[in-house]
Amino acid sequence: MEKIADVRPLLLTALLAAIAAAQGTPPKASAAEYPVHAELGKLTLGVEYLVHSVPTPKGVLVSSDYLVIEVALFGPSLSAIDFRADHFRLRMNGDKYALMTQSPGMVAASMKYPDWQQRPTMTASAGNGTGEVIYGPQPTPRFPGDPNARQIPIPRPPEPENRSGQEKEPPVPVEEQIQKLALPEGKYPPPLAGLIFFPFHGKMKSIKTLELIYEGPGGKATLKLF
Repeated sequence: MEKIADVRPLLLTALLAAIAAAQGTPPKASAAEYPVHAELGKLTLGVEYLVHSVPTPKGVLVSSDYLVIEVALFGPSLSAIDFRADHFRLRMNGDKYALMTQSPGMVAASMKYPDWQQRPTMTASAGNGTGEVIYGPQPTPRFPGDPNARQIPIPRPPEPENRSGQEKEPPVPVEEQIQKLALPEGKYPPPLAGLIFFPFHGKMKSIKTLELIYEGPGGKATLKLF
């Protein structure tokens, strides 16, 4: 009688590979630990509204042009689920048309280049007869020799002396940080969590109600954030 090969090791290997490929944020222990959650049959959706905050392992970044929401999916751990950012929309103040998610690349660009979006700014100048000192936002060059960016040297405090004897690690580019924290695109086994982003350039006090709408393979749900 021919023996049937045990496929469980292969399934486990594939599962671990899928988990390693996924980035996103570390999911909490359960959906109940998120401020808002909803049942989707065998799946559970957890949500936390972070306003403009982007939590990273080394601190919090601020995304002024986007509203940030962490979403997490919980369910059977041996079944891959198609869980994507474009399954979500954001309804503000009961508007008929809900906002669509934006790509991590657009979010990173708005943070890396503050003048990516034109907005009112305040600039003050002071002179001492030998030069000029500028206070306020300055355009960031998008490429070497960018004619639209006026480079003004700004004094920087001296960096603390490195006495550890170890080479200092270079800072991780903001686009890489945002991409790693964003909700992974594709099919992965739960639990799975990540950040999604919605464009917003208004004043926070103008938001009276906020609802996150999910519609995907897991089902449909509307979660009231406030």
